[in-house]
Amino acid sequence: MAPSEVQKVLESISDTMESVLLSREAAALAQAYLDEKIITDKYLLDAQHIALASIEKVDVLVSWNFKHIVNLNRIRLYNSVNLKKGYALIDIRSPREVINEDI
Repeated sequence: MAPSEVQKVLESISDTMESVLLSREAAALAQAYLDEKIITDKYLLDAQHIALASIEKVDVLVSWNFKHIVNLNRIRLYNSVNLKKGYALIDIRSPREVINEDI
């Protein structure tokens, strides 16, 4: 669960958020992350999250998950798979990097 200040920001922008469903394309990209051993099968949902964001071409993927997502070494590995598979690089950041502290 995100800290209360992050939850408040999410609530304030909830009308601009979109939901996406896992496509075969995203599932295949997530599987490529697992095949490259960036993360293990146990964290398939994290791989799917990154794959969806990559395929949907989000500007920035923001996460509190520092072990599997907001991790410089892993970000480089996710991006290497993205490039091999013909996808753009994905920018992954922590909430502290994108939220104005005055909020």
